[in-house]
Amino acid sequence: MKKILSILLLSIVMIGCKTTANKDSAGTTSTISTEEDLKYYFKGTGNEPFWGIKIGNEEIVFTSLIPGKEKIVFPAVDAIRAMDANVKMYKVSNETTSATITIQQLDCQDSMSGAISPYSVKVEIKNNSELEAKKLSGCGKYLTDYRLHDIWVLEELNGYKVFATDFQKEFPRIEINSAENRFMGYGGCNSITGQIFYEKDLLRFTKVVSTLMACPQGNKEGEFLKALQSTTTYSIGNNQLTLLNPSGKLAVFKKVD
Repeated sequence: MKKILSILLLSIVMIGCKTTANKDSAGTTSTISTEEDLKYYFKGTGNEPFWGIKIGNEEIVFTSLIPGKEKIVFPAVDAIRAMDANVKMYKVSNETTSATITIQQLDCQDSMSGAISPYSVKVEIKNNSELEAKKLSGCGKYLTDYRLHDIWVLEELNGYKVFATDFQKEFPRIEINSAENRFMGYGGCNSITGQIFYEKDLLRFTKVVSTLMACPQGNKEGEFLKALQSTTTYSIGNNQLTLLNPSGKLAVFKKVD
């Protein structure tokens, strides 16, 4: 009987922790949340007292150990952006509470674990009946869109369908690891690797490095890499990834297994 109960308990734990394990071509396994976390694009936490913030397209949720502020849900609002730095401010309120949340791109070290996050977070929060706001500091990060985590093969480049004759061996492809914000692949002549920079509605391919094999005349690898590095945003639908910037559509990829 005890053995049966143990098996049932283990099953409940496994069901309650629904995550997807993905293994890239290098053999690295990454765990990606597939449920509640996908509602939010940014998470921040702090200590003394412990608190957390989750920012999504529909709501902003503040939790803490502060009496009277254990969990507060605000309607989502657009960020107020600084002109000269990567700083965003959210001014939120509901029937009982108001808060100002400031996110700055700045390396931030957790005061307890020592972990480094790419953004610092400041929260000023108060009940509407209070005169002074509680000021809190912590660290945070954007949660890269899990749908990017796949292998994508090029179909269109700068508005035109690509053909095998445009490249040396095979169509360019990119394999994105959204958990680690990096990518690898093939540019049409050389192997390529790099990092991705992700924020809400923003995607950039950075620190792109390729091998130095000489490409035959007419190979469009250079055009492909330029499009990749000119990307500022994206869309996903019908198993396709489209890379764009303010000038328009740059590249279209097809998802492959």
